[in-house]
Amino acid sequence: MYPMPRLMWQLWQARKQPMLPIDGTHVSTHICWPIDLDFLMELNNGRTLTLYDLGRTPLGLRIGLLRALKEKKWGLTVAGSSTRYRRRVRMFDKLTMKSRGIGWDDRFLYVEQSMWNSGGDCTSHVLIRSAITDKDGIVCPDEFAKYCGHTGPRIDPPDWVLNWANADATRSWPPMQDT
Repeated sequence: MYPMPRLMWQLWQARKQPMLPIDGTHVSTHICWPIDLDFLMELNNGRTLTLYDLGRTPLGLRIGLLRALKEKKWGLTVAGSSTRYRRRVRMFDKLTMKSRGIGWDDRFLYVEQSMWNSGGDCTSHVLIRSAITDKDGIVCPDEFAKYCGHTGPRIDPPDWVLNWANADATRSWPPMQDT
């Protein structure tokens, strides 16, 4: 089940924090609860992505994305992700999560997030590609940036993000047509 009470708590905390620029970093804390564990008694890989939602949504609040979605009647979808898992997270471990937008292109926003344990080790890192949508399809992120008051030039994603996006574009779709 989706952890709605935890999401509400994160949004409650974020609403008291100052607004961020479109490329600002939101920092939040989380605990690995028993419901987050897999059968090996460590943070489940799928739940890790759900916890990243709990950092990305308050980031959206603080940069004005949630307001834009509501006022413009836009939607938001995850259009791709890449996750690196590097350290085990066990029950009751406290995690610090960092979430920030790292650029956009003509179709997608790119967000990177990381979780850090109390020893200062990065436990995982995720790259999320998101699309803002309306009734006609994908909304160019330039429109969102302008709506949120970003007056500078487009923030281009770093090369490693572009390399991932380009590699992902070479995957066949629909997949597994040979079976």
